[in-house]
Order: sequence, then C-alpha cells, then structure tokens
Amino acid sequence: MKNRLKVLRAERDWSQSDLAQHLSISRQSVNAIETGKYDPSLPLAFRIADLFEMKIEEVFLKEPKS
Repeated sequence: MKNRLKVLRAERDWSQSDLAQHLSISRQSVNAIETGKYDPSLPLAFRIADLFEMKIEEVFLKEPKS
C-alpha cells in the first residue's frame, strides 16, 4: 500500500523519531510503513490520519490492480 507519510512528516519538519513518539510506535515501524515494507493495522492507520487531520484515504493510497 502506498502512502504519503514521508511527505506529511517532512511538511511538519518531523524526523521519523518525532513521528514515532507521536504515535507511540518505534522509529523502525515508521520507516517500514514509509517504505511500504509494512502496512499498518487499521487502528494505527486511523491514528496516523487523525494526527495529520486527514481522512485515511488521503494518507494511504490504494495501488492499482495489475
């Protein structure tokens, strides 16, 4: 699943560690989500969207079917 997490984080001048603190997760988890190696749980995805005051669909983008 693609996401805009890195861009949203950069717009706020937050490091991965800063974002991890806001979400109470590890920096490694933030990195894995940003690079697409890990899809967050639904509750975590909603927490991320809430943190950025966005709809979940604005943060996480569905990849086209191949």
